[in-house]
Amino acid sequence: MAIQGYPHSAATRFMKYVTIDTQSDPTSPSQPSTGKQKNLSQLLVQELHQIGITDAALDEHGYVYATVPATVPEPVPVLCFCAHVDTAPDCSGTNVKPLLHHQYDGKDIILPDDPTIILSASQHPYLKERIGDDLITASGLTLLGADDKAGVAIIMDLAAYLMAHPEIKHGKIRILFTPDEEIGRGVQAVDMNRLGADFGYTLDGGERGHLEGESFSADAVVVSFQGVSAHPGYAKDKLVNAIKVAAHFVDLLPKDSWAPERTEGREGFVHPTSIQGSLENATVEFIIRDFDTAMLAQYEDRLRGLVDEALQAFPGAQAKFEVKEQYRNMREVLDKHPQVMKHAEEAYRRAGIEAQRISIRGGTDGSRLSFMGLPCPNLFTGEMGIHSRQEYVSVQDMEKAVEILVQLAQVWAGH
Repeated sequence: MAIQGYPHSAATRFMKYVTIDTQSDPTSPSQPSTGKQKNLSQLLVQELHQIGITDAALDEHGYVYATVPATVPEPVPVLCFCAHVDTAPDCSGTNVKPLLHHQYDGKDIILPDDPTIILSASQHPYLKERIGDDLITASGLTLLGADDKAGVAIIMDLAAYLMAHPEIKHGKIRILFTPDEEIGRGVQAVDMNRLGADFGYTLDGGERGHLEGESFSADAVVVSFQGVSAHPGYAKDKLVNAIKVAAHFVDLLPKDSWAPERTEGREGFVHPTSIQGSLENATVEFIIRDFDTAMLAQYEDRLRGLVDEALQAFPGAQAKFEVKEQYRNMREVLDKHPQVMKHAEEAYRRAGIEAQRISIRGGTDGSRLSFMGLPCPNLFTGEMGIHSRQEYVSVQDMEKAVEILVQLAQVWAGH
């Protein structure tokens, strides 16, 4: 093993990072969407300086850039290891209290600040594979933030190890920490010239052994309905209530298909995420997902058909249909650079585990980075139960991920 006997810092760093509130805000137009994300990013810059990385810096958009210098003279492709500092707005990330559960014994974990929040193997089957590991959870009132502060801690532990062990042969490694990944804006302001990397890997996956080289393709859709206002006392044959039009439209959506709660595997979905309205105007927001990019247009055409059907039921109403591209299936890029996945698989083997190629029913910063010129699959961190108060992570999973990154850097140098 490349780092046998190394006193890992990933868990200690992680438990410090999660206490810093870094939730992103989808309603904010700023970059980053919340200033508090920079509180963690500034700390990361300080810690990178402390381990000897002199060029670590935070830019005005909330990105941290840093370099682990090469230890070999020959040219090696520049790698980027990337993780995001923000946590999801789905669940509170304020006043997170991380708890370390030593040598998990397989029994239910009852979180102390809300005993109704219970982590059980029946609900979380992966827990059965982590018996004997040290697990970290929150206290029951918040999410934990393993998504993706586990990835941040893993990269920081890697950087500390490589800076302390210059005998490890590797090329130049660029570190990138991003804001706003959870709201789909994680890399929209990345300076790719400043980053200067050839290939990348995000650290934002779940179970040990998972290697994610395919993601959903994704669009966002906003349907805006316009009604006709009138005094309710004199509204007969005049009033067209936009709220009712929007509600009827949503009710037309299939109940047993085409939705995240009714799909799995390689099935795509159309998912309403927000509805707001008044008498004159109402909007419904959607996310559209499928592994086959061409299917997005078909889903959107079908959705337009339902809009027309709703308008027919409410004469006088009007609608506007807007589509915004979010990200595309990273596999479309990675298939052109097969060495990126093959080198990762070799690193997994050197670390003593077999890689399992997994398709993500979602996306990562790597989905967009791949189409920005940085082929970028996703590696595991051990983060589980994400976006919920039942979130947890295995310390041993994080440490294994650090080992894989050490091996990965050497694989690229060897080729």
